[in-house]
Amino acid sequence: MKRPNVFFCCVLLGLAPAACGPGLEPESDGSGTAIDPDNPTITVSGRAEVFPEATRLLATQGQAAPALDGFGLTLEEPLGVGVNDAHAVLGQGRVEAGGGFTVPDVAVKGIHLSLAARVEHEGFVPSSTILFDTVFTRTRPTLDLVDTRVWALPNAFHDALTRAVGEQAIRAQTGGAAGTLKDAGFLLGRVVDAKGAPRAGVRVVGENNDVTAHIYYPSADFQGANQKLTSETGLFVYVHSGGAPDVFGLAVKGEKAYLTRNVGASQGSALIVTFYPADPAAP
Repeated sequence: MKRPNVFFCCVLLGLAPAACGPGLEPESDGSGTAIDPDNPTITVSGRAEVFPEATRLLATQGQAAPALDGFGLTLEEPLGVGVNDAHAVLGQGRVEAGGGFTVPDVAVKGIHLSLAARVEHEGFVPSSTILFDTVFTRTRPTLDLVDTRVWALPNAFHDALTRAVGEQAIRAQTGGAAGTLKDAGFLLGRVVDAKGAPRAGVRVVGENNDVTAHIYYPSADFQGANQKLTSETGLFVYVHSGGAPDVFGLAVKGEKAYLTRNVGASQGSALIVTFYPADPAAP
């Protein structure tokens, strides 16, 4: 399952097939302003919000989702950050009142596999949300990205996910090195249909059995997790080994409309991805 850093170097140089998963909706490359070919930068705008399932969980506990106003926001090539690539940070901004954000002058040439937005703040798990995925375009963005969504994971939601997967399982996947998802590093994914609705009863598989063995499906009430199929939330969690960053392929088993992605995981943080059909007309 683990890949040496030389593999990451190949990926970052564009020598491997692209792809990380996007946000809950297809990215909006097509609604913005065309870039200047002599100055290839784009503006990325949208909203930062607490992850929907986290909002629901907090509501069952009588708590409102916290506001993200003033949070720092970093645009990055996420797998580059995982291997400490000095050029992986592509832009920085701040979440405005009401959750909106606009980050200008994001360098297109730094986007090899995907573009993600990272939020880090006290009380939240450091996490990156994919905003643009080259697996769908086979090229870098050619237009500004508008109406994107960036998700934040409160610690209370992380703790619920950790309990669902179970400390024993996490320690087994990390050789005893970590007892929480954040300490191990994890990928939080969601499988949705063409309309963005979560899909129950689907299975996400890795490029080999070792990768698949690290995937768990939290129950809808987050009281447990299995390694068989998604619940009504469509969520799955990949538990990282807790060691060096990994990159690996994931696919939705038996469904060709969902393209295979190259995703990654690194210790101490979360990558948030969504699997949806490449063909909007696909069932």
